[in-house]
Amino acid sequence: MPKTLDEALRADPPCYPRACAIQSCLQKSNHDESRCAHLIDALYECCAELYKREGPGAKSTCCPKESLLKLKLKQKQDAGGFGGAAELHETRRR
Repeated sequence: MPKTLDEALRADPPCYPRACAIQSCLQKSNHDESRCAHLIDALYECCAELYKREGPGAKSTCCPKESLLKLKLKQKQDAGGFGGAAELHETRRR
């Protein structure tokens, strides 16, 4: 991971380095999202911390809306981790 959590939060926009890391990983892995799940987790960690520090009105083009982030984190907790590409594609279809 290229940046610490504090560095990622200070980026403009917040969490940008972590979002870029996901894009790089996807390109290198032929868009196999399961290989980049750890980076998605890191982005969600950054976004959760952004909302915690800045409140529900916090915004970053790199983060899902707080309500969607909470849903994704709950799904991860319920499943014991991300299910990989299938789970992410399911969310996109809604």
